[in-house]
Amino acid sequence: MKQLFGLLRLAAGLAILAAIAGQFAYSAERTTINPFNFFGYFTIQSNIITMVAFLASAYFIFRRTRQPSWVIYLRAVATTIIVIVGIVYNTLLAGASLAGSFDLRWSSNILHIIIPIYALVDWVFFADRTKLPYNRLWVVLIYPVVWLVVILIRGATDGWVPYPFLNPATGYASVAAYCVAISVFTVLFGLAVFALSRVRILKP
Repeated sequence: MKQLFGLLRLAAGLAILAAIAGQFAYSAERTTINPFNFFGYFTIQSNIITMVAFLASAYFIFRRTRQPSWVIYLRAVATTIIVIVGIVYNTLLAGASLAGSFDLRWSSNILHIIIPIYALVDWVFFADRTKLPYNRLWVVLIYPVVWLVVILIRGATDGWVPYPFLNPATGYASVAAYCVAISVFTVLFGLAVFALSRVRILKP
């Protein structure tokens, strides 16, 4: 069973890599692409974090060694942020493109739908993880907060923002409200992820 966990995570990690590479190449063929903008999307960065978490987990599974605590926490963070990607994209941003008008549909489906669903299923059902203490819940906020700060600085300096709801032109009150909402939602979903670490359905 544990080897199955590893194979599925390896496949998911490689699917993310293929989707990101495919979207980048597809966009680069059709327009001048700014790598800082392309890799500035929360979707892309969250999928990269998730890919690293899956591949690291698969590596330790195939080595038949215990997963280090940092891998467990990375998986928890990845699950939190990638499911948020799926929820936000399919509610607030349905139909939006990662790269202007040049959206590669199969890539978008992997990054916004398939991987978020798989990550949640993996965390809920595959019990090769320890119970995470609630006093470490703050780890799920590190990346989203840093990302928001960087994006707000970029929006105020060079005018680039990845998502319309973070555009200062809509008003700073609106942007601030979205930032608070994202932070609160991240904490709440992170709390659910930590709680689910106590569930044991498919044991390795």
